[in-house]
Amino acid sequence: MGWKELAFVFLALHFAFMAYVLLGGFLAWKWPKAIWFHLPAIGWGIALIGFGLNCPLTYAQNWALGHAGEPPLTRGFVDTYIEGILYPERYVHVAQAILALIVLVSYVGFFVLRRRRKSRAAAVEMRSERV
Repeated sequence: MGWKELAFVFLALHFAFMAYVLLGGFLAWKWPKAIWFHLPAIGWGIALIGFGLNCPLTYAQNWALGHAGEPPLTRGFVDTYIEGILYPERYVHVAQAILALIVLVSYVGFFVLRRRRKSRAAAVEMRSERV
């Protein structure tokens, strides 16, 4: 594998991680234990946005690009590949709010489903005790 290909792998991992941060809460609807993997991902996403941290995947991509003789990213991953492409830069806060709302909906749905499952399990247990 060449350096450019490795840089592309880091780019793909970045997109995959962002998709997981956005949609991982919905996976927990089907697989409830997945919420424990999603919580740290959400925490990391919030830390990146809230504290202006740089993602290690960006460093890795820049490292691979440098070895390939390509210039590094001059801005962060989101600034380079998302802002101005998926939404205008002036709407960054609106986009963040929409993304947060999507995650919030996934978590509300998770807890509603969890409560229903527990209620059903309790009802089944009560029926089995009567028999």
